[in-house]
Amino acid sequence: MIPGEELLFVALGGSGEIGMNVNLYGCRGQWIMVDLGLTFADTSYPGIDLILPDLEFIENQQERLAGIVLTHGHEDHIGALPYLAEELKAPLFATPFTAGLIAGKLEEEGLIGQVKLNVVERGGSIELGPFRVSFVALSHSIPEGNGVLIETPFGNIFHTGDWKIDETPVIGEAPSTEALIGIGDRGVLALVCDSTNVFQDKPSGSEESVHEGLLTQVLEAKGRVLVTTFASNAARLQTIGRVARETGRQVCIAGRSLERILRVAQATGYLKDFPAPIDFDQAMRLPRREVLVIATGGQGEPRAALGRVASGNHDLKLVDGDTVIFSSRIIPGNEVAIGRIMNQLSELGVRIITERQAHVHVSGHPGRPELIEMYNWVRPAIVVPVHGEARHLAEHARLALSHGVRHAVVQENGDVIRLAPGDPKKLDEVRVGRLVLDGDVILPADGATVTERRRMGYGGLITVAVPVGEDGKLAGAPLVRPFGVPVEEDRDDFISDATDAARRAYSPGGDEEKVREAVRLAVRRCATLWTGKKPLVEVMLLQVA
Repeated sequence: MIPGEELLFVALGGSGEIGMNVNLYGCRGQWIMVDLGLTFADTSYPGIDLILPDLEFIENQQERLAGIVLTHGHEDHIGALPYLAEELKAPLFATPFTAGLIAGKLEEEGLIGQVKLNVVERGGSIELGPFRVSFVALSHSIPEGNGVLIETPFGNIFHTGDWKIDETPVIGEAPSTEALIGIGDRGVLALVCDSTNVFQDKPSGSEESVHEGLLTQVLEAKGRVLVTTFASNAARLQTIGRVARETGRQVCIAGRSLERILRVAQATGYLKDFPAPIDFDQAMRLPRREVLVIATGGQGEPRAALGRVASGNHDLKLVDGDTVIFSSRIIPGNEVAIGRIMNQLSELGVRIITERQAHVHVSGHPGRPELIEMYNWVRPAIVVPVHGEARHLAEHARLALSHGVRHAVVQENGDVIRLAPGDPKKLDEVRVGRLVLDGDVILPADGATVTERRRMGYGGLITVAVPVGEDGKLAGAPLVRPFGVPVEEDRDDFISDATDAARRAYSPGGDEEKVREAVRLAVRRCATLWTGKKPLVEVMLLQVA
């Protein structure tokens, strides 16, 4: 699929899901990529933390990839860069704050100098083959959120990235209504737009409005206060730092990602008046009413700071009468993990505050009124909903059509959409999928490693070592070892039974693979009779002299 005299759009991630955003635009034999994000694994990926997009489609024509444009610094938009960008061999383009975050990631992976990172000033433009890309400042829950205006021979695209309307932002400037209207005046073929909050009937709200809610809760708190929020939400950090000063509390930072955001923000001109943090020892020595902790882990991550504090495995301790404020929303899918941490905190006697009890969070994504405002400003001929699950994309398309947009394209990852010439049309489907980062190794998400690990997690593992003499006969009793098989107090009896099953199934002189399979099936049948489970069984034939 090489773009010809046309304008193509292909999402390799982020359409049909929230997270892992990767979008391609193709024209006259070349492509540009907008964002290259990751998503976080759930319990269906045992032992896995990060999930990456499968970029086989563009890797097979990487010489046609003119560049990778990054809208902002959230993990679901830049997180895959240190793992996949080197292979693509395309230059990266980002505004200063986002570039600072990317540079840190590349340095951690030893990729400085191997991946070309270009810093574009806010409001700047770049030329990439047949594309002219201009960064357009928009509000979001991280410094330097940008939309990108992509000018092509076949029409202009306005790709919003993540955005909201915030007339009183805590960091940066409010988005220019005049600039957006001006973009519309020049003609917008397609608006490719964030769908996350399409079901919300109210605007997302201003970050400034969170200040009063947080201040009220911290003033009421009698002990230590821990506020957990998204690490990248530098505006929220600014608000929390302000609340700490106003309530006479010292700030303590718990979480490497928070420290990194604070460092990059200050290096690029933000958070200059943030209070100097104290360390964990100082925080524990000070009177409890004089400490405010900002911690990662508000989505229930067990190894993040809040999870370790809640389980008692952190230098910071919370006790009866302390307060934890969840200054973030619950991302769908994380409810159980967050509930587990809340229960642990409740057992400690900690008071818990969420956005349901007090105004301690606003979203960084547009609600329906904001989406309608954007349609009115840029006046697109086509709306392409992205950044949402199937239900979000379909509802966003309905909303656009009901407010005068001529075409709305409901697409999913892998759909090749021709935006021009002519009416928008699906041409083809290309391969998309998921990869997992397992330790330092990138693997297919549906490959043998993950599949076997799931099977071990569901049913356990049994190893069977069969000693075989030179004459091909058994040279002793098979050695059976179960792992994670629910036999508990009957373990020895089960091993004895499984050993007998392996001995009976062994037939000397046959094909090795067939012999191994016969033993495997016999031991698994034995395990199923004992437990009702079907564990993974691994059989080794050991030659004994």
